[in-house]
Amino acid sequence: MSERPLKGLKVLEMGQLLAGPFCGSMLAGFGAEVIKIEKTKTGDPLRVWRKLHKGSSLWWLSMGRNKKSVTLDMTNPKGQALAKRLAAKVDILLENFKPGTMEKWGMGYEDLKAVNNGIIMVRVSGWGQTGPYSSRPGYANVAEGVGGMRYTTGYPDRPPVRTGTSLGDTLAGLHAALGALIAVYHRDVNGGEGQIVDVAIYESIFNMMESTLAEYDKLGVVRERTGAKLDGIVPTSTYPTKDGKFIIIGGNGDSIYRRLMTRIGRPDLAAHPGMQDNKGRVEHEEQIDRAISDWTLTQTYDEAYAAMIEAEVPSGPVYSIADIVRDEHYLARGLFEDFEWEPGDTVKIPAVLPKLAATPGGTDWTGPRLGEHNEEIYRGFLGLSQAEYEDLIAQEII
Repeated sequence: MSERPLKGLKVLEMGQLLAGPFCGSMLAGFGAEVIKIEKTKTGDPLRVWRKLHKGSSLWWLSMGRNKKSVTLDMTNPKGQALAKRLAAKVDILLENFKPGTMEKWGMGYEDLKAVNNGIIMVRVSGWGQTGPYSSRPGYANVAEGVGGMRYTTGYPDRPPVRTGTSLGDTLAGLHAALGALIAVYHRDVNGGEGQIVDVAIYESIFNMMESTLAEYDKLGVVRERTGAKLDGIVPTSTYPTKDGKFIIIGGNGDSIYRRLMTRIGRPDLAAHPGMQDNKGRVEHEEQIDRAISDWTLTQTYDEAYAAMIEAEVPSGPVYSIADIVRDEHYLARGLFEDFEWEPGDTVKIPAVLPKLAATPGGTDWTGPRLGEHNEEIYRGFLGLSQAEYEDLIAQEII
């Protein structure tokens, strides 16, 4: 196996649950040594969130993969001093506490810089480190609303809805990982210094909101909820089939539109002079969508999908996870990794993405046991003596 591309990069992960740890899992998947500090006795709450198997969260397997778990009581001054000693030896400190928490522990950026001049401090929070809302608690569900995503999600005659995953947290984690690596490049390639990477969850959502700002600023347009459609792009929607399933069809390219309409038996709409570009199709959206749904309702899903593939029109199903695990393309692309929970008991977890041809990521181990790497990190990495290590255990600091 080729060497992982982030080998040698050392990360101290503080914080818990989703946004910050998702960033840590991305870096760990590509070879960074991620040391995760967890609460003594309980650890990261994610260890027991959602569905459990033999007392452990199945989510934790992928969120904690490739990380080294150490326990530490951050409410104890001795624990704070130990955390600072760890911070002195890493490239990146990743935290997602409420702003001010790290400063309360004597671990603000200036405190860390005093012991590690090149440290990159990645700070993930609901509202960011500055501004009038910075001290407020901020979860992803709130951030998705403030960032503009919830307003545009759902049907116009119903309240806004959310996706079935915590999208705000994962988007913030991706922004954090990107920011961390940009800061590393600036420091190590451009000869710059360490710095703060300030990631706000609501801003990570706002960054995904396409042209909504410019459209409002120049035209006064507020993008509204449009259900399964995408406002201003036609045709692109989800259509019912006669066997009670749904097919997603994206026929919004000019030549694709003509192939689609020809294939569904509507050459009149394919050749319609007012529908040859997206602007014209938007003006005839209701007529076009009705024609497509009238056709799909005469087809089973398999028949409709085969017809779209033949016509080279982008289309596909609405998959559940049960469909995903059986899909030949997922299998061919290697998107599942099988790990042995214990002898005779294996579990599938998502593969590390994105795919790199020469230096791919991967899973060396799944989410570790709480404090599994205490001795390796405190004795080996930090250099504590056996007596010091045992004394910390006796005081319940680690």
